[in-house]
Amino acid sequence: MSQQILFDLDDTLIYCNRYFFRAIDKFAEQVVSWFNNPMVTVDEVKTKQAQLDTLLIAETGFKSEHFPQSFIDTYYHYCQLIGRASSPIEIDTLQKLGLAVYGHETEAYPHMEDTLKQLTEQGHQLHLYTGGEQKIQLRKIQDMSLDRYFDDRIYIRQLKNIAALDELLTANSFERERTWMIGNSIRNDIVPALSAGIHAIHVVVPDEWYYNIIDVNVEPKGQFLSVQSLQQIPPFISRY
Repeated sequence: MSQQILFDLDDTLIYCNRYFFRAIDKFAEQVVSWFNNPMVTVDEVKTKQAQLDTLLIAETGFKSEHFPQSFIDTYYHYCQLIGRASSPIEIDTLQKLGLAVYGHETEAYPHMEDTLKQLTEQGHQLHLYTGGEQKIQLRKIQDMSLDRYFDDRIYIRQLKNIAALDELLTANSFERERTWMIGNSIRNDIVPALSAGIHAIHVVVPDEWYYNIIDVNVEPKGQFLSVQSLQQIPPFISRY
């Protein structure tokens, strides 16, 4: 039977996290170099940045200004902690470093193309459900020519949570017993899917974002499994 399959984009079909992690590494090293103080270490700076970034996302969802702002807020935190004056030049440097992650080349995960092609050939209807800003996400989608598989079935939301997914499923009359959510985020993809009563496939990625790591405390009504690679998905769904 034909299935309705919702795919996440970032770190499910294309790489994303690693560009942010690289920027965080550069940020922490830069701050430690500027402050040159035993109270300011790479690990401590990364921990504080993660805390502040999480607060921003929890408040208003995925906005491009959040990431560089978390750099600047972390920088101010350490300025106050050790009594060091802030520098407009340093703040500008951090702003540019944080924003640079949104301009990287779009790169597909292994087996992305084959997976989407196989599922389409099996007769399934593919949908793309991604979090972020319209302009940024559309650029990635266009870079990968993903409209070949998703057509106009593309949904971009600033907030991806239980309410957002349930609203999407209801508004578009998805048949929940034959609908799947496939994504890397336990928080934004898997828990909302299981809460909505649809099937879920967790794509495990090697470097997961701290915000996505939570426990699954929802009893599945349908299928729920984890895979290490996209290529494992078509055979499983075809068997189902």
